[in-house]
Amino acid sequence: MAEAKTTKSKKQRRSVPTGQLHIQATFNNTIVTFADSKGNVLAASSAGACGFRGSKKGTAYAAQVAAEKAAEAVKAGFGMRTVEVFVKGVGLGRDSAIRALSNFDITVEGIKDVTGVPHGGVRPRKARRA
Repeated sequence: MAEAKTTKSKKQRRSVPTGQLHIQATFNNTIVTFADSKGNVLAASSAGACGFRGSKKGTAYAAQVAAEKAAEAVKAGFGMRTVEVFVKGVGLGRDSAIRALSNFDITVEGIKDVTGVPHGGVRPRKARRA
């Protein structure tokens, strides 16, 4: 009895020339995510995923390494050339993650700060008794 030969079709490499770069920079970590123009994630990296531990994750250098790792993956896999950057948070990795893109010939179209701002904030403590 002859076995049926299954042919696996090679996955098409999708070309995404323009997309979005989301940077979430907290005091403890920096998360870098590349997405297409619709918002579907293509590649992501973080300072923790790059081997940094503890307080080193919050540094600007760790954010740079994370951005380089994600940019390398998206450049090789999808051929991305231009990005629109969305920055969220107050960490040290805000600027260095964007500057790391210049090594990979990825052009930054615009930078937008999408950090959340409280409208009213939390409820205050009860008044102290006299």
